[in-house]
Amino acid sequence: MAGFTIIEMMISIAIGLLVVAALTGVLVSNSQSSKTNERTSELQSNGRYALDQLKRELHHAGYRGYTPVAPESVGWTTPTITNECGVAGSFAKNFRQRVWGGNDINGDNSDNPFSGNCISGVSVSRTYRQGDVLVIRRAAGTPTLTVDANANTIYLRSSYSSINMLQGSALPAAVTAGTENFALQVYVYYIGSADNNSAIPALRRIALVGNAMIDEMMVSGIEQMQFEYGITNTDGTTQYFTANNISGSHSATGATDWDKVSSVRIWLLARNSQAENGYNNTNTYTLSNRLYGPVNDSFRRQVFTTVVQLRNFRN
Repeated sequence: MAGFTIIEMMISIAIGLLVVAALTGVLVSNSQSSKTNERTSELQSNGRYALDQLKRELHHAGYRGYTPVAPESVGWTTPTITNECGVAGSFAKNFRQRVWGGNDINGDNSDNPFSGNCISGVSVSRTYRQGDVLVIRRAAGTPTLTVDANANTIYLRSSYSSINMLQGSALPAAVTAGTENFALQVYVYYIGSADNNSAIPALRRIALVGNAMIDEMMVSGIEQMQFEYGITNTDGTTQYFTANNISGSHSATGATDWDKVSSVRIWLLARNSQAENGYNNTNTYTLSNRLYGPVNDSFRRQVFTTVVQLRNFRN
């Protein structure tokens, strides 16, 4: 019985190798597509989550419990706050200012409005300290009974006619009709780096926890953040300004132009945590009035933007 000739065997092997090579190419292509899809999913998930976090906090900004009148901090008890941002004794109690913004921190910290305190030495390895800073102040959504109050937590004691700031240990024991205690919540959002890898940018915040300002990582992969603030004119039109074009200190004790802000535009730039082989990103990204780039690296990026209306009391 005749077998394969050497020539037939060589032809069969060649055809088999071609089939294997084609299948390998398909597998490699599918693997690369899968990794690209995973990176795109990571990018979109982080960007949307960060945007939703900021939207949610801005919707709550300025909530003051039962008090419709403008809260004045003169005469308020000023608890001592560890690592307080701004002017110690004035920053947290500047509650009539529901939002405040700092414009464009540079990587060298030169424009950081809180370089002398809460964002000064959070971590020397955080090279991504750049972009805008956003301050949000509000009362917690649920009141706290005096008997359940934490001694070190700072509360806004709110009634229909007045509001005051007290540490839990100083809250009056007597129950007053129409008056409730709401924990004070103050957040300072900025761009830093991830806890587990200083080379990955992240949305972070300094949060008032008890009687101390504590650094927290919120979302990894957020590389840049810009805001514009809308002020509604008497004719009903709204003009948007960057933070450096609105006057008023973050630690003011009275009215400022920040009281007039009625909406906030947000731009976030999300970035993958890992570089992608074979991908070259030379894009320049527009965020507010700032051009970011060309980046010239192998990271994918995407811009997320929205406008948030401030819902709570205006002064």
